[in-house]
Amino acid sequence: MRILHTSDWHLGRSFHREDLLAAQAAFVDDLVATVREQRVDCVLVSGDVYDRALPAVDAVRLCDEALARLAELTRVVLIAGNHDSARRLGFGSALMDGAGVHVRTDFARVGEPVVVGDAAIYGIPYLEPELVRHPWELDERSHAAALTEAMRRVRADAAERPGLRSVVLAHAFVTGGESSESERDISVGGSAQVSASVFDGVDYAALGHLHGRWAITDRVRYSGSPLAYSFSEEHHVKGSWLIDLREDAVEAEFAEAPVPRRLARVRGRLDDLLAGAEFEKYEDRWLQITLTDPRRPSSAMERLRRRFPHALVLGYDPEGGGTDDARTWTERVRERSEIDIADDFVAEVTDGPATGEERALLHEAFEHCRRKEALA
Repeated sequence: MRILHTSDWHLGRSFHREDLLAAQAAFVDDLVATVREQRVDCVLVSGDVYDRALPAVDAVRLCDEALARLAELTRVVLIAGNHDSARRLGFGSALMDGAGVHVRTDFARVGEPVVVGDAAIYGIPYLEPELVRHPWELDERSHAAALTEAMRRVRADAAERPGLRSVVLAHAFVTGGESSESERDISVGGSAQVSASVFDGVDYAALGHLHGRWAITDRVRYSGSPLAYSFSEEHHVKGSWLIDLREDAVEAEFAEAPVPRRLARVRGRLDDLLAGAEFEKYEDRWLQITLTDPRRPSSAMERLRRRFPHALVLGYDPEGGGTDDARTWTERVRERSEIDIADDFVAEVTDGPATGEERALLHEAFEHCRRKEALA
């Protein structure tokens, strides 16, 4: 059986105000072509289909087109991620089942598989610990407790299906992967990570949330996002995993996605950047530029864009220290977690970092907002 594992489409997301919808549509075209050419039996989409709980109309239209095109070729199993609204994404899921598109957003159904060929495919949507703690009577409020209980239910059902292989989709931060700057913080009580051992015994675990491709084990993998969403992903190779489930092994091949424009981070003095031949290769890339001039040059971005028309972010780190960041507040906080920004605010207004109690209150406040968004 051949499956294609993809995740973290983040439809509707921009890159430092650059519209990525055309690039996301090109990814969908490539994905459909791969499914057709590789004769894929099932496509797995492991969460964060959209970039926000209330996606833009154009993003919804692209998702609709993508799923309709894929459904003409193969089966699709899709789960909600922490960026998605489970209720909105799950609308019409019972009707879509009949078309071969299986949207799984309800945590109560994690033990109910979609059977494709000789595989039972279990969708575990993003589990907000506070939302599942009481219904599942968990002893603690944590990602580890929530995912462990979900997998207990998966194993209980799989045990009743002899002869079928087990495949799991999950959206979580599993130990062994490495985060980038574009993922939203999901930590609870200071902890976001879950051990990969929670998936022991399944034939394949298709993970979503981290934006880099990672093989935690041969059978536990992240596909990563199909596009780069932060400059920290400069060296990522984007795409999807083609997974062949053999009788006694898993074979994996990475299918690379099209790159709309390469990224780079460069630093140096303004005059060197404008004249240096070694910077020629960066002229057609999206750039994050850090100037190191002893004194901040005037009209720097305007001058830089004459040579580097796709420069997006400008910072200032003068030689010898004394950082004077030239970016706007919005630019400086865009790729930082909510809790880090709140910590900075507390330090600014109280002349000292947040205490442990204050940080716990901030975590609780952000978790409350995430729960409200998940129920929206």
